[in-house]
Amino acid sequence: MSLFLEIVTPDSIAFAKEIKSVVLPTANGRIHILPHHIPIIDRVVPGYVKVSLQGEDDYFSINRGFVEVYGEKVSIITDGASKAKEEDEAAIEEAISKAQTALAEAKNSNFDQAKVDQLEAAARFEMAKKIARNKSR
Repeated sequence: MSLFLEIVTPDSIAFAKEIKSVVLPTANGRIHILPHHIPIIDRVVPGYVKVSLQGEDDYFSINRGFVEVYGEKVSIITDGASKAKEEDEAAIEEAISKAQTALAEAKNSNFDQAKVDQLEAAARFEMAKKIARNKSR
């Protein structure tokens, strides 16, 4: 038995295939979804997603969003997603540096908490890209 996973962003469908299992970050911790999983809806947080296919694993980095598991279908709706193997290491490092700088400046300024949270999510998303890329090697 298999699952159908789709990772959807505002711009595109980042992934849509039959898989064996998926591990993803949620507001309640990392969850491992296998066939016949109970139905759930949860919030996803920036991090990496491990997708187990037939004989290999793929890694994606995702931003904030939601996950729905119903029947044998898993839908991840997120602000951003990228496949780890397609990311440029130098671009990831630069984005991490910029995100960390912006976050540090925001915490020391008059930004409201929502803006600080948004910058923190961006920093976590960039770190997730780095982690996912390292795991895919």
